[in-house]
Amino acid sequence: MDSLTIAAASGMRALMDTLNMSANNLANSSTSGFKSDREFYGLYTAAEAQADADAQGYLATTVPVVQSQYTDFAQGLLVRTGNPLDLALNGKGFFSADSPSGPLYTRNGNFKLTPQGVLVTHEGYPVRTTNNVDNKNIPIQTQSNAPIQVTPEGEVMQDGQSLGTLELVNFSDTKVLAKQGNNYFRNADPNTTPVAVSETSVEQGKLEASNVSSAGAAVRLVGTMRQFEMLQKAVSISGDMNKHAVEEVARVTS
Repeated sequence: MDSLTIAAASGMRALMDTLNMSANNLANSSTSGFKSDREFYGLYTAAEAQADADAQGYLATTVPVVQSQYTDFAQGLLVRTGNPLDLALNGKGFFSADSPSGPLYTRNGNFKLTPQGVLVTHEGYPVRTTNNVDNKNIPIQTQSNAPIQVTPEGEVMQDGQSLGTLELVNFSDTKVLAKQGNNYFRNADPNTTPVAVSETSVEQGKLEASNVSSAGAAVRLVGTMRQFEMLQKAVSISGDMNKHAVEEVARVTS
């Protein structure tokens, strides 16, 4: 395979990764607390190709690749809903929840109460608090049907009584967070411990919108598709050139 086809095919493969990320971002542009995915591009040279180039004294062929992916944790707009169980974080950090597989972290404060009065996430995971007994987290347990109030510090009140304080945490390096699905993150590094947030307030009756601009994501998706089509055309042209060269060689030698 010639270098033009190799470079174009590698570019198409990298653009497929970008296309998938852009499509996922666009699909979640209205998901509360969603954080968009981005990518870093780089150039790759196979070790064999570099060795041959060094031996022959020419530049090795490089191909474009998605070198790494990352999550953009920029805060989205806070949208008022009027629902007292909707909570948004104004600042850095995450809500914590207890899932069957361990603690999960989210910016989506679309909470609800179980029939037993326990504050849980939309998927039914108990929202963690700062109260622990015998290494077991004690969730928010309402005592009546009275409305609850949440202070900017995350303390949950009902009938003038404190039900507990929400556990709000952050990570010194958010690269340790891996997307879990359903807008959750898990700590992928057991050696990294979350720490309590500072200078972050809880706003009741609001939800954080996705940090994806639907218009910007749509434009990026279309642009990526056009680049992909251009590389497809380059592969087609390269194939035609190779075919024409073979035909010319055959004509001359015949």
